[in-house]
Amino acid sequence: MATPTRVRTPSTSSHVPRPTVVQRRHGIGFWTVALAFLTSMAFSTVPTPLYPLYEERDGFSTFTVTVVFAVYAVGVMVSLMLAGHVSDWVGRKKILLPALGLEFVAALLFLSSPALPVLLVARFVSGLGIGMLSATATAHLAELHAAHRPGASPQRFETVATAANIGGLGIGPLVSGFLAQYVTAPLRLPYLVFAVLLVAVAVALSRTPETVRELPVRPRYRPQRVSADHGDRAGYVAAAVTAFASFAVFGLFSSIAAGFVAHSLRHPSHLLAGAISLLVFGGAALAQILTTRLAPRTKSTLGLLAQGAGFLTLVAGMHTADLATFLIGGAVAGIGAGLLFKAAVGAVVAMAAPARRGEALAGLFLVAYLGLSGPAVALGLATLRLTATSAMTWFAVAVLALLATVGVINHRSQHGR
Repeated sequence: MATPTRVRTPSTSSHVPRPTVVQRRHGIGFWTVALAFLTSMAFSTVPTPLYPLYEERDGFSTFTVTVVFAVYAVGVMVSLMLAGHVSDWVGRKKILLPALGLEFVAALLFLSSPALPVLLVARFVSGLGIGMLSATATAHLAELHAAHRPGASPQRFETVATAANIGGLGIGPLVSGFLAQYVTAPLRLPYLVFAVLLVAVAVALSRTPETVRELPVRPRYRPQRVSADHGDRAGYVAAAVTAFASFAVFGLFSSIAAGFVAHSLRHPSHLLAGAISLLVFGGAALAQILTTRLAPRTKSTLGLLAQGAGFLTLVAGMHTADLATFLIGGAVAGIGAGLLFKAAVGAVVAMAAPARRGEALAGLFLVAYLGLSGPAVALGLATLRLTATSAMTWFAVAVLALLATVGVINHRSQHGR
């Protein structure tokens, strides 16, 4: 990509070079990609407050809900393995636009029928789209930010990318929960609204500048390899395990937390279920914004402490059947998870070479989505033999052990041992 030419400023100006037309286009493109990223992630969690409705309609068990959720996560991981890194060769937009197309197809499937087989297919297709989009959009945002503000700190990129990702996960349930609570056709209208939004952001994205030149001779295709060889092997492993731990929180609140609140805590409001997701994911996004200037090591430490304290509080809320305690625990755990994930993304972007940035991020997201699905499915399995409260207690024990492991790995990575 050619280096943009600075526009000469008049002698009466403040002598600060004005952004060129090319730079302004990259600035607009930055926010366009962020909006597309946020919309897609929001769509991926639209079903979260609707799962109790599916349970009532077809008699789903908690385990069935986790299976539906796991199918989505499998779609994400398959897509990350097959296409999450390809944008490094063919360009970001050639992956982002088809990814949005897959999300639109998933919306049409949701609209066609609420039956379990269709729901499973729709969630898998949605996962395929998110797997293509997540690493690619993050890399595209990094490059658009650098082109718009040459030499600037990457803090804006890190904040916007992680806020669009995690903030979108919270906005989707709030919108669908509101529509399910106050508008007719709760299993159709939320998907119709997002189908329209997906088309709109796809049209806007088609006009966004490309940041990767397509290689004249493409490398031999191979599926994504989860490699730690990105300049700092120990640091990459630490970032990947950190992402796994943080997404365990997001998996819980994207899948069966709404059912726990409706059945165990006896608060069946769909709007409340959506608001809880926003509280957790919004807390994660807000924590990322407010801690921009903190050192990565400090963010990781605070994240570990907050996520651990949040899970302890959340379990206390389950044992006492106290909604307020449960919500406080969820919010604190979300804050911790947001800090951990932001630290992980920032570390990988900083260490990866530009030509392999998409690959490095795809590997990170692959491990993260293992954390999103694996613990949630294990929790769903536990509810087949244990009460929801007992299952959540053992889940918290496992998460605390994982956080302790993350702390040890981070310590060894930072001290070179």
